[in-house]
Amino acid sequence: MASQIHVLSFVLKVGMLMSATALLGATLGTVSGLLTLCGLSLLCKSCKKGKLERGDETDPEKAKPSILHTLTQFSVQKSTEPIQPQASLKFPKIYCPKPCVTSQEVINYKEHGAASDMSAAELDTCNQATDHEEVFSLPRQASADETPCTSEQTGAMTTSSSILYPKLHFSISLHKENGELHISIVEAENISVEAGCEGYISGCVSVSEEQKHAHTAVHKLAAHVQWGEELVFALPMEGTEDTDSLDGEVALSLHCCDRFSHNSTLGTMRFKLADISMMLDADCWVDLQPPKQQEVASSSGELLLSLSYLPAANRLGVVVMKARGLQSDKLKDNIDLSVKLTLKHQNAKLKKKQTRRVKHKMNPVWNEMMMLELPSELLAKSSVELEVLNLASPGTLLPLGRCMLGLHTSGTGLQHWKQMLDNPRKQIAMWHPLYT
Repeated sequence: MASQIHVLSFVLKVGMLMSATALLGATLGTVSGLLTLCGLSLLCKSCKKGKLERGDETDPEKAKPSILHTLTQFSVQKSTEPIQPQASLKFPKIYCPKPCVTSQEVINYKEHGAASDMSAAELDTCNQATDHEEVFSLPRQASADETPCTSEQTGAMTTSSSILYPKLHFSISLHKENGELHISIVEAENISVEAGCEGYISGCVSVSEEQKHAHTAVHKLAAHVQWGEELVFALPMEGTEDTDSLDGEVALSLHCCDRFSHNSTLGTMRFKLADISMMLDADCWVDLQPPKQQEVASSSGELLLSLSYLPAANRLGVVVMKARGLQSDKLKDNIDLSVKLTLKHQNAKLKKKQTRRVKHKMNPVWNEMMMLELPSELLAKSSVELEVLNLASPGTLLPLGRCMLGLHTSGTGLQHWKQMLDNPRKQIAMWHPLYT
């Protein structure tokens, strides 16, 4: 029994020793496993850190941001001003035609309606004068123009500085023994008139408040006209050896007669009698200047018009505003007034328009705009004719008066057209006398 007990105790001790050894080995294995895992994780972190540092050195733009980096790159400033939102789109500037009055009478455009206050785009779409409209086709022109009046500029806006005025070729001779002044009218060129018009050259010598007149024969007008005639004027040469002491003036004018028997002056030139000695026996070429605006007592009324030209759109705008001073003897039975507009290029009619009718008013107000398509290269040889009509009875229209605007006209018609050419995209208003 004692031996068995010793054996059992020995076995228990050996078992306890083996279990302690096994427990110690398991504990050491766990610790070594944890250390191994920690070492592997530290090794991975160090490898990854090394790669990032090498990448930062090669590409500085992809460097990992840091607090120091941020402070060195940006400078933050505090501001208490409110931030206003700004639009990213920029709209084009819209030009609005401003009223520009060139006549002596100041016109209040607010009283005449909103026709002149609208922009060019609105005027293009708000054409009210389309009650009666006729369109004509423009005939094809030859390459050589037979009636050049002005120098046309291709692709450029025609201005009054490019206008060619009529030229007169003449010579002067003085006969002292007879006391006569002979002016030989040779020719004229750069004449621009409608077909069928006739004309002549007139001369006027003013000496000591006395005027002496003479004129050539009437010829059919064209771009170039030959006269070959002499105008003879008697001069008071008593007591004087030459014309230097004479106080007087000589005027030569080119006149036009149209099919309506209306005489108009195309141009005039003047020189002093004291300057004749420098012009004797010499061929003289002189530009005839258009006559100045004068009040015509024989007119049958006046019409207020406003012109504007839009070069970008090739559009001519004519605003028929109002009329005054119309002949009352033709307005006894019925008053029903309208204005007919005709756009012409030389002899060809391009377009016709007519305003609405205004009843029972001696001084009618229309305030209607008519937009006409007209290329800039045709402006020099185009014209606008306006005629005031009265509907006396159904189907009977009586003309009260008309006016012409263009470079080949005279007076207010020429002045208004030139001011329109010199001021594109602006409204230019002017009164025009009406002729029967």
